[in-house]
Formats: sequence, C-alpha cells, structure tokens
Amino acid sequence: MNSVRHHGRDTAYRLSDRGGDAPGLLCIHGSGGTSAVWKAQSRLADRAPVAAVDLSGHGDSDDVDAAAGPEALEAYTDDVVAVADKTGASVLVGNSLGGAVALWTALDRDVDLDGLVLAGTGAKLAVLEDLLTWLDEDFDRAVEFLHGDDRLFADPDDRQTELSAAAMRDAGAAVVERDFRTCHSFDVRDRLDEIGVPALAVVGERDKLTPPRYHEHLADNIPDCELAVIEDAAHLAMLEQPDAFNAAVSEFLDRL
Repeated sequence: MNSVRHHGRDTAYRLSDRGGDAPGLLCIHGSGGTSAVWKAQSRLADRAPVAAVDLSGHGDSDDVDAAAGPEALEAYTDDVVAVADKTGASVLVGNSLGGAVALWTALDRDVDLDGLVLAGTGAKLAVLEDLLTWLDEDFDRAVEFLHGDDRLFADPDDRQTELSAAAMRDAGAAVVERDFRTCHSFDVRDRLDEIGVPALAVVGERDKLTPPRYHEHLADNIPDCELAVIEDAAHLAMLEQPDAFNAAVSEFLDRL
C-alpha cells in the first residue's frame, strides 16, 4: 500500500503500473468497501496505471470527523483529489458511493480529468428506509440484507460473501451508516449536463441496488456517455464478472 497525506490525515491507495500509456485510472469503492474490490482491475495495468483508493475510515486509511451527507462527500472527494494528484490518474472509476464521489469531483473540483466510469451508481442514490434503520439499530441484519441475491452479488458464493461482509465489519457500523446516508442525500440529476468529459455507465444486469434504469438515465443525460450492461452480475460487477467489466473499461480507454 502507498499513502498520501492531506488535510491532516493519511489516505491509502494501491497502485499497479506495468507501463501502459493510456490515461491512468483511479478506482473508488462503494459503501463499506475498500480498494480490494478492484483487485481484478489491476489486470488493466498493461494498458494504463491503475490506482485504487481506501476512502477515509476504510481499509488502511485514517478516518475523518465528518457528518453523513455533504460533509462526508466533500471529505471523500478530498481523498480522491489527493490520490489523483499524487498518481496522475485522470479517469475516475467509481462504484456506488464511489460513483457519487467521482461525479462530485468532476462537477465541483478543479481537476484535470479525461473520463469517468460510473459503475453500479446513479445521479441520485436513495437508500431503502428499512436499510437505513437496520444500519442504525441492527447492523448484522443490514449486512445480511446487502448480501442477498441480486444485491451486491447476483449469485453470492460463500467466499465472496465472507470477504465483503468482513470489509463492512472492519469499517464498522458508524462508517458504513455514514456511507449509506451520504448516498441517500446525494442528488445531482439537475447537473449531469455539466459533465464535460466522456463517461461510461456500467451496470450489472441483475443489480437491484442501483438498477439498469439509473445507468440509462446517466447515459441519456450526460452529454457524452455510453452504457454497458454486464450479464450475470449485480452491484459489484467488477468482482463478479471481471473480464467483461475490464473489457468495457478497455473499450472506453480506446475512445479516449
């Protein structure tokens, strides 16, 4: 792991670079995740340097004192900007909450970007009220719900569920609830026409958390945005179907 210090905290990131000359990728995980969810995307390092960040309070990164909602979104965006500046990455690849952070970076920060890959995410990320209640009152039930069929995974196996649930428990109930409540407050539907770089919206065909219609909305309203649907995958398509996901990203790099 590498790290960069900014705003009084250390943000950790992984970097794979095998000499690829395409614009560098910076991968941003979703709620309760870590950079480890992007392990299969390191295969793209022959084409482009691939960095993956641990947002504040996740994985090996220091936590931040930030309230759920816009304050946490700004803090996570600070993490991404710092790593992008350190690595030279110019294509943000965001999943779920990470997609919201990628969109916010493009809309609100003076960062030189070449593109956005928006995976399992949306311009508005409303969260089921029952899930928000469970995150506050019954964290184990929330984790179990998220690992049901066609949510994080289309057909979760024991190993996938174990690793994913362990990452959430390592982050802790407070951080995971902060993540989901930050998603719940996120809404940039009226600003998508301000996105000035090419984008790719990628969705698992069986994703019930951020279904295909969310991505169709992105493709219809971002000025230069294509849609890619990954078969036999749900919310974490980059883990379930890494070859198909990487092929979609590789084709996007060809466009750039």
